[in-house]
Amino acid sequence: MNQNIFSTSSITLSKSAVRQNVRFVKKKLADNVLLSAVLKGNAYGHGIKEIVPLFESANVKHLSVFSTHEAELVCQVKKKTTEVMIMGWMEDEETEWAIENDVEFYVFEIGRLEAAIHFAKRLGKKAKLHVEVETGMNRTGFEQEHLEEVMDLMKENKEYISFTGLCTHYAGAESITNYIRVVDQIKKYKKICDLFEENGLVPKRKHTACSAAAMSYPETQMDMVRIGILLYGFWPSQETFIAYQRSNGHGQDGLDRKVKHPLKRVMSWRSKIMSVKEVPVGEFVGYGTSYQATKKMKIATVPVGYAYGFARSLSNQGRVIVNGKRVAVISTVNMNLMIINVTECKNVGKGDEVIMIGSNGKVNVTVASFGELSNQLNYELLSRLPMDIPRKVVI
Repeated sequence: MNQNIFSTSSITLSKSAVRQNVRFVKKKLADNVLLSAVLKGNAYGHGIKEIVPLFESANVKHLSVFSTHEAELVCQVKKKTTEVMIMGWMEDEETEWAIENDVEFYVFEIGRLEAAIHFAKRLGKKAKLHVEVETGMNRTGFEQEHLEEVMDLMKENKEYISFTGLCTHYAGAESITNYIRVVDQIKKYKKICDLFEENGLVPKRKHTACSAAAMSYPETQMDMVRIGILLYGFWPSQETFIAYQRSNGHGQDGLDRKVKHPLKRVMSWRSKIMSVKEVPVGEFVGYGTSYQATKKMKIATVPVGYAYGFARSLSNQGRVIVNGKRVAVISTVNMNLMIINVTECKNVGKGDEVIMIGSNGKVNVTVASFGELSNQLNYELLSRLPMDIPRKVVI
């Protein structure tokens, strides 16, 4: 039975947008740098199972996820030759599944390294390890004082280990305010690389760069980059976009509005009007007294609220598109619905399309505009979209 029949909204994913974004990123990479597409957070809200074939169709051959659960979802739909890497959560026992299925994974604790060696011995198969080192993010990664123990374990068990990567993560490459901190991290990482190589441990791939670092600090690209938000059509920050424009000669302030935007948004999110009614002047609308009609007005309810990914912080601030016109979200966003002001919309009625993310002609509503209104990041808004919203691929 058609899932859309029972859904209050739907998401479409553009195959051509994915290809455009992959082309753009690859052009910005140095020769022989492997692109790994990051799929954490349900592929930034786009849907792991739906997005994997789209990246593969754009010749992306390496995918990065956060957890074993996400890796398992990827393995259900990926091509046999596509590589998968787990960057975060794994139970130690889950390393057996990863080794068995040729899934690469980070190690950033001695316990996980020991578990990887244990299960590799039991399976008689090498564990594909990416050793994450601490350079200044202070989140996960082996600190300097543990590196000797790590290297000793790796050398003692080299027949059970494939040293697939040596990696770190930068603390805020999307903002110039973190410049000194990022530069220090680059220096620390290079020293650690030298240390490993002096001990006869040479990684197959050195990788440190996320979307922001790959764009703003080209020297961080190394052998592989882990690109997330850019591939979905969004910049990590306004600063990163401005830096891109400046580097391409688009004006001193980096804000040349005539320049065609190089990225395309992969996602659009739509619903329908549930009900339309008129409200007399002076009446309050919705819960509480946050919105009062200053004139006779027409309102519509839309069956999407904060339980479905439309943040409550967008109450009296959000915008959606109805019949080609951008209209305001009024009153408090409810758990299951929002109320919109359709007074200026002609011939509006039940069943009319409502666009929460996307465009109608030249009128558009972006995730970035949500962020500006609600003080949320692109990443947060996207990854909070419920997994059970139907997702459909379009050309």
